[in-house]
Amino acid sequence: MRDSRPQLLDILFDDASATEKGPLHNVQQRATALLKLNRAVKGLLPAQLHPWCRVANFRQGILVLETANASWMMRLRYEQPSLLSALRAQILPSLSSIDIRINPSLMAKGSSQVQNHGKSTENGQQTEVPMRHLSLESADALRGLAAQSPERLRKVLERLASLAGERANETGRDK
Repeated sequence: MRDSRPQLLDILFDDASATEKGPLHNVQQRATALLKLNRAVKGLLPAQLHPWCRVANFRQGILVLETANASWMMRLRYEQPSLLSALRAQILPSLSSIDIRINPSLMAKGSSQVQNHGKSTENGQQTEVPMRHLSLESADALRGLAAQSPERLRKVLERLASLAGERANETGRDK
């Protein structure tokens, strides 16, 4: 930017409302374009990737995607060739490549989206997600392993085995 002097916010807002060429208008247009591109990219990706991936930027023909961790990055790399060709054909003919970066802050956002998705129904009512339980057979195996383990590991295994309770055989598969 050639004019990088500090400016009053009033001037920025007045310029943006008076003309469609103000600096805030440019920022708003860019943000809107990236949001539309994000929706398009998520429409082309498998549903499992939606909470863990987002469009970060598009500049000089390179689409920058952010993902939560290395495992989701690998999954996204498997989808990269088909995503690249679909985006070139449908939306961005000038797209030359896709750059994938890890953003750990997406991990917290993605996990909260996944948890909320499993708890809500069409009526807006909250339903409980069935929790996994330790079976009695697994608890017995852990106790047997604990008997042959060093003291510190034995305590941990016994504490884990004590988690087997009355609802041990109720899993999502039995329902």
